[in-house]
Amino acid sequence: MRFLITGTAGFIGFHLARRLLQAGHVVAGVDNFSAYYDPRLKEDRNAILEGFDAFRLHRLDLADAAALNAAWEEAAPDIVVHLAAQAGVRYSIDHPDTYVASNLVGTFHVLEAARRRPVQHLLAASTSSAYGANTDMPFRETDQAVHPLTLYAATKGANELMGHAYAHLFGTPTTFFRFFTVYGPWGRPDMALFKFAAAMARGEPIDIYGQGQMSRDFTYIDDLVEAIVRLTDAIPVVGAPVGDFDTLSPVAPYRMVNIGGGAPVPLMDYVAALEDAMGMEARKTFLPMQDGDVHATFASPQLLEALTGYRPSTPISVGVPAFVDWLRARGDL
Repeated sequence: MRFLITGTAGFIGFHLARRLLQAGHVVAGVDNFSAYYDPRLKEDRNAILEGFDAFRLHRLDLADAAALNAAWEEAAPDIVVHLAAQAGVRYSIDHPDTYVASNLVGTFHVLEAARRRPVQHLLAASTSSAYGANTDMPFRETDQAVHPLTLYAATKGANELMGHAYAHLFGTPTTFFRFFTVYGPWGRPDMALFKFAAAMARGEPIDIYGQGQMSRDFTYIDDLVEAIVRLTDAIPVVGAPVGDFDTLSPVAPYRMVNIGGGAPVPLMDYVAALEDAMGMEARKTFLPMQDGDVHATFASPQLLEALTGYRPSTPISVGVPAFVDWLRARGDL
């Protein structure tokens, strides 16, 4: 199969592209190597992908519609997985303009490209942050998600709505998936596990928000990639829901799916797993909740399991040590 993946120099895009290349597929990557965090990490990821003959990188910004359309025509993809975005919940509070340019305009250009040159399946990333102020647990895809707490969450929710409109108007089979706190090797330096490990290695305290009373449905990167790969074959067809819990649209080949294991973990257990893996105790500074944060996330994996026969299941006792081993191998610990 021929894939086009946006964000291949990013954490998730890199892992997905490598998995598909190892399976013998052809992958065209799109990335702008933004400076949101150290581009050297992105270059290192990309160098691994460049080792595959079936990989072709297009260095471009999704804001450049002409460049994206040219790459799309050259790649002639069967399947597109749109992962590129301005990430970070807290960063969106102080830098809202970057989220509009990347997440809204960028996704619009992807949808337009799919309209001009149709594909078998368009898959795109959303986030558990889209559930916003929801408190009913677990989060089910059929729950209303109309109270976002950050602009990041709002842009992702808007992307879902734009995707439905395009699926309805132009018949593009479209699946959006909501991620739940993804972690693992090659992860983003702005995420908690990376920041905690770096601070501990320097002998500095770690900041723990919400007084340590939060919990997250942590998803190991290999589990996430497995779910995405399986979802590529779950092409939405109008009139063919898999149950009354399906988000399949009644008027478009469109659905939205959680990718989470449905097993939330207390934040302090996550920290303890990191302490065990690093062989040291962290000095901890307990702080109040930050703006835009939530006390808990908890995914219902029912729809994902019905569509793919799979749910994420790697425990933190496996995933956190794998991350630490990667850090040590890079010489970062």
